Amino acid sequence: MRYPVLDLRHLQMISILAETPRVTDAAERLGITPSALSHRIREAERRLDVSLFDRIHKRLRITPAGEYLATVGERLLADLARAESDVHRMNRGARHVVRLAVEAYSAYHWLPHFIRYLAEHEEGVDLHVVSSAGRNPVQSLTDMSVDMIIVSGENASAGTNRIHLFDDELLFIMSPQHRLADRIHIDGEDIVGEDFITYTRIPEPDREYAKLFWPNQTFPNWTETVELPEAIVELVAADLGTSILAGWAVKRAIKNNRITSARVGSDGIMVPWYAATRRSRKDEETYNHRVADHLAVWSQTTQGFQRYEEDT
Repeated sequence: MRYPVLDLRHLQMISILAETPRVTDAAERLGITPSALSHRIREAERRLDVSLFDRIHKRLRITPAGEYLATVGERLLADLARAESDVHRMNRGARHVVRLAVEAYSAYHWLPHFIRYLAEHEEGVDLHVVSSAGRNPVQSLTDMSVDMIIVSGENASAGTNRIHLFDDELLFIMSPQHRLADRIHIDGEDIVGEDFITYTRIPEPDREYAKLFWPNQTFPNWTETVELPEAIVELVAADLGTSILAGWAVKRAIKNNRITSARVGSDGIMVPWYAATRRSRKDEETYNHRVADHLAVWSQTTQGFQRYEEDT
C-alpha cells in the first residue's frame, strides 16, 4: 500500500491558500509566520515533485494541480471534522449518529419534538443537523456529507430511498399592511409588478412559476434572491416585498401576526415532502432507513412538521 506523502497540515494550507492568495493573510489564518508558510509550500511541492503555486510578487496563483488538491483537501478535512464530531457524540453514549439536512429551510421548531419521539423508539441515536447541506441536500446525501435529507417535490434521485412524510401547501406571504392582506387567494394578475423575493429562480414543475406565473404570463417584479427563507420572512414582515414559501415553515410567523398569507391560486398548490436516504445494504445505511421510517410515522402525529404553536 502506498501511503500519502502529504499530511493534514499541507491540505489545510492548500485549501486556505486557494481562498486567500496573499501569503501574509494566509499565514495569519494558519497561525504561522509567512516564512514558515513559504517553507511549508516548498516542502509540499518537494514531496509531490509538482508545482502547486506560481509566485507573483507577494501573491500566489494556484496551479491546476493545486486546485485539485484544494478541492480534495476541503472534502477530506470536512469528513475528518465530521468523524471527530461523531466520535465525541458516540463517547457520550450515542451508538449511531444520523446527520440530517432540510432542503432550503432552516425552520427547526419541530426538531425537539421528533428527538423526544425518536428517543422513545430507538436507543442510542444522536441527530446532527448539517445546516450548510440545505442548499444542495441531494448532492450532500450522495457524497455522504449527510445521512438523511428532507426534500420536497416528486423527482426522485437515483441511488436513494424516499418515504413520504406529508403534503404541504405553498403560501403567498405578505405583511399585514399589504394591499392584498385581506385576500383568501391570489391570482396571477394580482402579483403583476409586486416586489417579489425568492430563494431560487430555478423554475420547478410543481411550484408557483409553472402553475401560476407561466400559464398566465403574469410575473412579479423579481427584486431579490435571498437564500435563507427565514431572512425572506423578515423582509416580508418589514413590508419590503412578498414571497411564496412552504406553509409548514412560515405558519408560526403567521400565527404571531408578523406576516399574513393567501392561497396560491384558487385551488392552492400542494407539494409533497419526503425523507430520503442512500440506497445501500450496509448496516449503518439500514439504520438510517429506520430513522426515516420513524420520521414518517411521527410526521403524522399532532407533534409533526406542520405543528407551529409556540412551545409551552
